[in-house]
Amino acid sequence: MILRARRIDRLEEHPNLRGILGILAQLVHTTDSELVSLAAMWRNSGQLASARDKALAPDSPLIVEVLAAFDALSAIYADDLAGAEFVTLDPAITSTALRAMRDALAGAYAKPILNRSEYTALLRPWRTVYPRVRSHEPDLGPAAADVKRVLATLPRLARRCHDPASLEVFDGLLATVLTRDDEAHQVAMERAFDSAVLTGRRRVWTLVRRSAAEGFWRLCPACRRLATAPDSLSDERVMELCADLACALLVEDLLDPQVFAQLTTPLRALIPLQGASGG
Repeated sequence: MILRARRIDRLEEHPNLRGILGILAQLVHTTDSELVSLAAMWRNSGQLASARDKALAPDSPLIVEVLAAFDALSAIYADDLAGAEFVTLDPAITSTALRAMRDALAGAYAKPILNRSEYTALLRPWRTVYPRVRSHEPDLGPAAADVKRVLATLPRLARRCHDPASLEVFDGLLATVLTRDDEAHQVAMERAFDSAVLTGRRRVWTLVRRSAAEGFWRLCPACRRLATAPDSLSDERVMELCADLACALLVEDLLDPQVFAQLTTPLRALIPLQGASGG
């Protein structure tokens, strides 16, 4: 097919970019009733399986990104599938709903190489429950701009093997970790997560933590390696601190001011990098 011959190297080049972003943004904002509807609508069939196989073929557009999205989806719904104490929906229903979500993602990415019936089959449950695109990005709460700034800054820490300013910031964050009251911090984070659960932001919480980790562990652009400290535990603790900061900002409007101030202390340390967070 002519469309298959057109190589798509980046998501920004995808002709169905709006559809893909709409699905990705909605994935973390599903309600229990919507999951029930997705599960009820999804039924495997020969036609659907054939369309799925075609959509997930090795030469399908951005197939590596599709598989990464599947992995993220499993992480975002891990608590639901495990039947965590705060989950009210039968994990079996969630598991079936996730099949509909994966089919929708596969179809959206592979749209340029699918015929109309294949694309429709993969998207049918999703489009029935979500007939309109919600947004092009997840709702990060009233402090969304601050959350984005923190996430955009973290990749700069990957340069600390070459950039003295980044190393200085990393050392400052590590000092914060080593001198804080760990028990008090844990209690504060539990309160923050409880707030995310009560307001339906717990899946966004997981997404934010994954995004923070991906940014922090990015390869240094100069030497293409991880800028690990002599003690790898130090890297892990600083990464967790940054993820905690981003999640606290996610629920800023719900936290006691004292708890919020406690969790966002590291924000000041990141300020020197925020003016040059690109790359």
